[in-house]
Amino acid sequence: MDMKGKTALVTGGTSGIGKATAISFGREGANVIIVSRNEEKGKTVEKELKQMGINAVWLQADVAKVDEAREMIRKAKDIYGRIDYAFNNAKTGGRADMVDKIDEAEWEKTMAGVLSSVFYCMKYELQVMLEQGGGAIVNNASVDGLRGFPWDPAYSAAKHGVIGLTKSAALQYARNNIRINAVCPGWIWTPPIEARLARNPESEKEMMMHQPIGRFGRPEEVAAAVVWLCSDKASFMLGAALTVDGGYTAV
Repeated sequence: MDMKGKTALVTGGTSGIGKATAISFGREGANVIIVSRNEEKGKTVEKELKQMGINAVWLQADVAKVDEAREMIRKAKDIYGRIDYAFNNAKTGGRADMVDKIDEAEWEKTMAGVLSSVFYCMKYELQVMLEQGGGAIVNNASVDGLRGFPWDPAYSAAKHGVIGLTKSAALQYARNNIRINAVCPGWIWTPPIEARLARNPESEKEMMMHQPIGRFGRPEEVAAAVVWLCSDKASFMLGAALTVDGGYTAV
């Protein structure tokens, strides 16, 4: 996959799946813009990627806020002149609970951090891609956007929304040389999973019940799918919700 001279934008790009995807884009030759909220961590990861020989820039933004998402896209375009690939991966959320007990503020926090953030980024990414004549977008959904998730119904609802938005937008821009797809990871070994297991080691047994492959996925395995979906090798992929889940949704 020759991505030399192209520019890839990755939100939530300083850890887990986002960081692995930023590295994967960079190793294919793309200029990489990583986006996150924390300046110290952002600068550290920017330096780390540069030491790998990757042309990387970090931008600060809370993409759950429309003004910050819009300004971030403007800055990204100013830096490299274009945005060829975008991975909308950033996520924040409210507290999980039973539906009759979810506080409205927690619901709104999840909708903003999981679904609206993707919409805000896509809106302004698409404006850049329409102007330049094409591009590719991948949104990070979840297997919980494909099924019910009783442990966090707000999160599941928002991820269903990400998939619906992905499919609808893919149809809208199919004739504009812009391909839009989503990935749906299962249990991936990321900092939130590490933290969960540190709190409750027994929860691993529950998670492995959903993993026919018998292990957690690696961030690099999701990253490989994202980069492939953006590449010309996936030129006939449009509006897909690609599972990267070790068989989670096959059961």
